[in-house]
Amino acid sequence: MTEDATQPDPRLKQIAQKLKQLRIAKGYSSYEAFAFDHELPRVGYGRHEQGSNLTLKSLLRLLDIHQLSLAEFFAEL
Repeated sequence: MTEDATQPDPRLKQIAQKLKQLRIAKGYSSYEAFAFDHELPRVGYGRHEQGSNLTLKSLLRLLDIHQLSLAEFFAEL
């Protein structure tokens, strides 16, 4: 299977959508307010919700904020 480097990985979009759902479930309509309240870089967090690549360390920090394990986060993906 060859991978086209110009096309974004659809799994990143799934992760992004899940992060957005979690934020909205916490009552934040704005990703900027969520990022500000949790001391996250607003631009960086916005990119995570748009499906840009994120580090495992960033994902773990977000899961800690949402009080989720990796298994819980990925269970529905």
